[in-house]
Amino acid sequence: MSTIVALDRLLDARRLWRGQPQARAPSRQPTGFPLLDAALPSGGWPEAALSEVLLPLDGIGELALLWPTLARLTRAGRLVALVAPPYLPFPGAWANAGVRLDRLQVVRADARDVPWATEQCLRSAACAAVLCWLQQADDRTLRRLQLAAETGQCLGLAMRPAAAAAHASPAALRLSLETNPARLRVLKCRGGNPPAQPLPWPLPRGEAPVPAADSPHAAASDRA
Repeated sequence: MSTIVALDRLLDARRLWRGQPQARAPSRQPTGFPLLDAALPSGGWPEAALSEVLLPLDGIGELALLWPTLARLTRAGRLVALVAPPYLPFPGAWANAGVRLDRLQVVRADARDVPWATEQCLRSAACAAVLCWLQQADDRTLRRLQLAAETGQCLGLAMRPAAAAAHASPAALRLSLETNPARLRVLKCRGGNPPAQPLPWPLPRGEAPVPAADSPHAAASDRA
């Protein structure tokens, strides 16, 4: 009995991850990129969890990574919230990406209020996905957002500076976009080990072989 209690405490403290069974149902939150889905243990975005996208700077195509998912959710009539985007979203670009603008809600907030506003949206159960831009967030804040995503059964997506990679995070998934060369790295994925090699960036929408790690790729710009 003492061994079971000790294991439960390690799991609760997130010092030990529970492995996922090999046989799994297809993810209900595919990214829209088969190459990325194949690299993730869940086969897509972790459901009801927080995922991070770490950026060296804005406008390197990061929205293109999320648009297929946000388009799918809004076309199904689900609400998506954008909390404190650094630039006013350009309606034409979002509409061309397939996102229903009438199911998109922009929440304006000061930097210090972004975590609170994001937590409320995640916890509300009114949103299918919440995308926020976090400039600073400590471990306690990130744990609250992770718990809020679980409570609201919501897909949480956080854009954060690349420097955040130096610090641990309770997020279920951490992706890093790099520009020189252009590539995408999976830093952390709950339920399995991250792939050893980076993925190309921009990601192909169809099946494609992974190029060599030092192969250059043109970065996409989707500043919005």
